[in-house]
Amino acid sequence: MSPDSPVPDSPVPGSPVPGTPGLDALVAAAPVPETLVRVVLVDDHGLFRAGVAHELAGSVDLVGEAGDVEKAIVVIRATRPDVVLLDVHLPGGGGRAILDACVPELPSTRFLALSVSDAADDVIGVVRGGARGYVTKGVTASELLEAIHRVAAGEAVFSPRLAGFVLDAFSGGAPAADAELDQLSPREREVMRFIARGYTYREVARELVLSVRTVETHVSAVLRKLQLSNRHELARWAQTRGVV
Repeated sequence: MSPDSPVPDSPVPGSPVPGTPGLDALVAAAPVPETLVRVVLVDDHGLFRAGVAHELAGSVDLVGEAGDVEKAIVVIRATRPDVVLLDVHLPGGGGRAILDACVPELPSTRFLALSVSDAADDVIGVVRGGARGYVTKGVTASELLEAIHRVAAGEAVFSPRLAGFVLDAFSGGAPAADAELDQLSPREREVMRFIARGYTYREVARELVLSVRTVETHVSAVLRKLQLSNRHELARWAQTRGVV
């Protein structure tokens, strides 16, 4: 550069360098992060909640948890999530009690039942209460995440077998109420189905996260209420009613 050549102007601090995009352009070009589905998880087993939370971490916004009906209602009302993952059998009234309390107040919140039970009366009960879907705890993390997104979008989500229960119920094909079955509590029915499928007491205890002694107590209550003598009679009773 000769002494007579004009000295180029120095850029003003903070101003864009010629040939480079300005701040506004960079902001406009930046990808907009996807809004995560806001989820409340309701289940009375803390270890199960921790496992689900771990599997879904980063894929949903877990805004609350609860282990019983009373706390669940408080958390759901306070957070107003997009989706509630709801166990069917809970201390204090079960998943249906939560649906009855929250569905009328929170029309934009969707409820997805997540339960170990695949019994028709459990499925139909929560659907009548306002749940948009029902999946069992045997689903994979990716399947559960897909179900959450579909329910959040307003779809109804059921496995093929559970969808059949719902179709029968709302087309008038559901079996009539069984007075004997109605004697049993939700937990007794759950235990009864496992026993009728041939599970041992220890296997039932592991599936339901109960002690073996508690399982034995439930089985004794079921046999007494149904006036049956042993688990083999119980298995036949359950099979004849199609509740296995």
